[in-house]
Amino acid sequence: MQITFSKQNQITIMHLMGEIDASNYTSIIEKAQEIYTEGSRYLLLDLKKVPYVSSAGLMALHTIARIFSGQLTQTKDNSRPTFRSLNPKQDVSAKEHVKLLNPQPAVEQVLEVVGLKQFLEIYTDINTATSSFG
Repeated sequence: MQITFSKQNQITIMHLMGEIDASNYTSIIEKAQEIYTEGSRYLLLDLKKVPYVSSAGLMALHTIARIFSGQLTQTKDNSRPTFRSLNPKQDVSAKEHVKLLNPQPAVEQVLEVVGLKQFLEIYTDINTATSSFG
């Protein structure tokens, strides 16, 4: 997994390359937490080069949305975040802070099946995506 960052206006773009799975999901969460701690409040996740997202990867996306919504994440003793179910009342604010860019069809289908598409907007154009932030 390769992670790079760029900025467009006040939006941080997190470019991910490779599969998101149990081997790397915590590093993705850690990087997102770092940029949030540094002051970034709007995140566009570029998934163009992500061919696969496992259940651990889905947890990473959900956790990142919670971080950028200002919700604290709980961790287990080994510092891995614990998963909690989606909560429409708490997670609706995620749409204001985290959006997805160019997920591959297989990834988008998984997001649809697990219900993350109702919390995270998906865009295919970077300019439209960045201008959609409040």
